[in-house]
Amino acid sequence: MRLNGKVAIVTGGASGFGEGIVRKFVAEGARVLIADRDLAAGLHLAALLGPAVRALRVDVSNAADVKIMMDATVEHFGGLDILVNNAGVGHMPQPLEELAEDEFDRIVAVNMKAIYLAAREAVPRFKTLKHGVILNMASTAGVSPRPNLTWYNASKGFVITATRSMAVELAPFGIRVVALNPVAGETPMLKTFMGEDTPAVRAKFLASIPLGRFSTPEDLGNAACFLCSDEASMITGVCMEVDGGRCI
Repeated sequence: MRLNGKVAIVTGGASGFGEGIVRKFVAEGARVLIADRDLAAGLHLAALLGPAVRALRVDVSNAADVKIMMDATVEHFGGLDILVNNAGVGHMPQPLEELAEDEFDRIVAVNMKAIYLAAREAVPRFKTLKHGVILNMASTAGVSPRPNLTWYNASKGFVITATRSMAVELAPFGIRVVALNPVAGETPMLKTFMGEDTPAVRAKFLASIPLGRFSTPEDLGNAACFLCSDEASMITGVCMEVDGGRCI
């Protein structure tokens, strides 16, 4: 029960890595708000996990939605201790000059602007409390980028730099900021990274991961739980690879 009594928001928490984080947080005693575009999936997961979980439809790139998300969490659970900025989007592999402008704008809005909007709401609360943890979902793409995913890679580079800068600025207020860098995993975004899901393409991806497998939602849930727990009270500004050795 490493998160007993903690209240958390997990954006994009209805599926993939976000679902793994929600499940682990609840198992460790936290109460969680799932913020996701897919309300039906969020409600289904909340029903499975019980009264410690609530689901809310949220567009993380919309300032009004983010404010509602924060206010609803505090009203329903009585506070906020952990913010997990997990929601993200990718794009199909393609030459960098061919990505449509509206797709680029969507990547910026969801992968980058959403972190700014969430911080704008959460940080004043955390400063008042003199504690709080923000966990951003970055990627190995921001450390060791693959070709033809340039704008996705760049957005995750932003997340890594933002995490480290936030950590330095917010440390005097007792607020920790950390990130996770997963390698591609068995999530709805996997096909986006690969372009097509075939045995040959999977084999090529797996060949770049020394441990020989993709990241799982459970892997990310376990890592997130540690970084957001009091056991990691001396850890801030870290962008932890959960990548089976890919970035070595």
